[in-house]
Amino acid sequence: MNLDSTTIPLQPADAPPRIITPDPNRIFSARAARFEQLAEGHALGDWLRYLAALTRAQHAALQTLPTLALPDAEQLALAREYHMPPLPAQSWNRDPAWRLVLRQIAGELLPVAPEIARKALDAVLALPDDELEKIADRVLQADLYGDDAAQLPYVSAALQVLWTAGAALLGSQIVPLDVPGVCPCCGFLPVASIVKGSGNPRYLHCALCNTEWNLVRVKCAACDANEGIGYRHLEGGSIDKPGAVRAETCESCKSYLKIIYPEKGALDPVADDLATLALDVLVDEAGYVRSGPNLLLAGLG
Repeated sequence: MNLDSTTIPLQPADAPPRIITPDPNRIFSARAARFEQLAEGHALGDWLRYLAALTRAQHAALQTLPTLALPDAEQLALAREYHMPPLPAQSWNRDPAWRLVLRQIAGELLPVAPEIARKALDAVLALPDDELEKIADRVLQADLYGDDAAQLPYVSAALQVLWTAGAALLGSQIVPLDVPGVCPCCGFLPVASIVKGSGNPRYLHCALCNTEWNLVRVKCAACDANEGIGYRHLEGGSIDKPGAVRAETCESCKSYLKIIYPEKGALDPVADDLATLALDVLVDEAGYVRSGPNLLLAGLG
């Protein structure tokens, strides 16, 4: 695919965009590079390097993905009118090409996968289409547990490629929703938020389609509360600088989501989230529940 990232401007024109759609030419390749960078000297270095290989396979699959059938003009108009996501994760009639993507990713990973991962990849490749679709349905409902959890990240990775392609194609046709805590493209949950650009606006980053959408600072992405918000971070560790990744906690709903500060060294919401799992342990032990998933996590730990 050879598409351009599209942004939707706010008024006035110099304000930050409300929605930023993914650049299919770099979203996964840049993420893979970040995983490689984070792996250096990290206690989970081998795992992060494997995730880099997985993400490079996503990039390769996205470049060869056939053009997707998207909602027609009438469906898109209805989505805009009623502030609904145009590619809803749980009801979009997803293109079966995602299964080809899955097999392509699995085939590229097998030569470099550790033994336990090879078993999961072999299991994925052996599944019939109807079973793969059932697993996909579970992933899209954020059900990331069960006896087959080791297979879920690969299914997730393929679905990410499909929805990322769709988000990039839709571009400026994606509009903000009335519910600020879910993705305006697919209605899925954010993996993290990221502070970026002039004026330091905060964007939630979709765990599925890689769309980003603006949410004001010091506001809970899960329950919309703007009081009782706190921040926790690890001192030192393997990330670039202390405080580059923090957990934004909410006393109202007892949830948390990480917030990424690129000027402090962190660069990618998905990669930097997985490189700071010790922060999740710290916040979990304090009684908070994570409000959005990282789809590459289940079964790979």
